[in-house]
Amino acid sequence: MKRRIPLLLSTFAGALSLAVAGAAFAQAPMQLRWGHYLADGPFVQLEKDFASKIEKRTNGRVKITITFAGGLGKDTELLMLVGKGALDMTSTAPGYNPDQLRYWRAFQTPFVFQSSKQAMELLVKVIEEFPVYKQEFDKIGTQWLFQQPLGEYYMTGKSEDCLSVDKLRGKKMRSFGADIPKAFTAIAAVPVTVPPPGIYEALQHGTLDYSFINAGNIQQYKLQEVAKFNCGPMMAITGHNITISKRTWSRLPADVQKIFLDQSRETMAEYLAWVGDFEQKAVANLKAQGAVFTPFPAAELKKWRSMTPDFLGEWEKATAAATGDAETPKKVVARWRQLLAQ
Repeated sequence: MKRRIPLLLSTFAGALSLAVAGAAFAQAPMQLRWGHYLADGPFVQLEKDFASKIEKRTNGRVKITITFAGGLGKDTELLMLVGKGALDMTSTAPGYNPDQLRYWRAFQTPFVFQSSKQAMELLVKVIEEFPVYKQEFDKIGTQWLFQQPLGEYYMTGKSEDCLSVDKLRGKKMRSFGADIPKAFTAIAAVPVTVPPPGIYEALQHGTLDYSFINAGNIQQYKLQEVAKFNCGPMMAITGHNITISKRTWSRLPADVQKIFLDQSRETMAEYLAWVGDFEQKAVANLKAQGAVFTPFPAAELKKWRSMTPDFLGEWEKATAAATGDAETPKKVVARWRQLLAQ
C-alpha cells in the first residue's frame, strides 16, 4: 500500500492538471481576424462598435481585430480569402467580386436608385424574399451578417468639367465592379479601377481626372486637399457587406452565433439611421475646408441616362446566361422594378 500512494497521488495530480489546462483552454477567447478594404476612421465606426459589442456580449469569449486599408488583402481578394478560411471576417463591396456575387452586384448598378435610402429599403426586402442572395455567399463559404449603406456618389476633380457630359469625354474616372465602367464608357469617359485608399494619390498625380465616391469617403480620404470640385450627387448604390467565414462560423457555439446575428441586425439598423446625417455633415465639413459642391444639372443627367443601356435588363440576361437559370433573375428584376416604381 505504501508504494501505491505516490502513484495514486501522481495520477490524481496529472488528472487535475489536465482538467485545469482544459478549463483554461475552454475559457481562452476566440481571436478573429477581420480584413477591411477601407481605411480606419469615422466612416467605419459602427463596424468597430460591432466588434466591441460582440466581445462584450460574449463576455470576452470572442475578440475581433480589424485590419484596415487592405492590410490583409486587396479589395478584390478579401471575400475569397474569407471563403477559404484564410481570414475570419471581411468588409467588402459586392462590385469587387461580380462573378461570384451576381445577384448582389446589382445593388451597385448605376442609375437605378434615386437615393441611398431607397437602395437599402429595396435590399432589405428582396434578400428576405429571394433565398438566392444568401445562397451566393453560402457557395463561396461565407455567412452574410449585414450591409453597410453608402451615401450618394459625387465626381470629385480639379475642375468643374464634371458638370457636362460632353466635357467628361476622355476624362479618366474612378471606377470599380462590372457595371459602373459601362456608365462611363457610354459617354466616352475612361474608367480606371482605383481602390478607395489610392484615390488621393491618383487625383494628385493625374492618374484620375475625377474620383467617384460618396461624401463620407471624400472626407475620410481628404480628397478636398487635391481636388476641390464635386459634381453631384450622381448615383445611389448600397455599400459593402460584412461577412464571416463558414469555417469560423461553424466553430462558434450556438449562443454566440445568435449574438452575432442579433448584433448584426442592430448594427444594420444603426447604420440606416446614421448614414443620411453623417453624409450631410461630411458635405458641410468639406465646404468649410474650401470644397465646392455643385448639383449635376438635371438636363445633363437625363442626357447621360439616355446614352446608357437598360442596366437591369442587361443584368437579367447576363445572369440567366451565366447561371443557366432564366426564371430566378426574371422574377428578381420584376420585383425590383415593382419596388422602384413605388
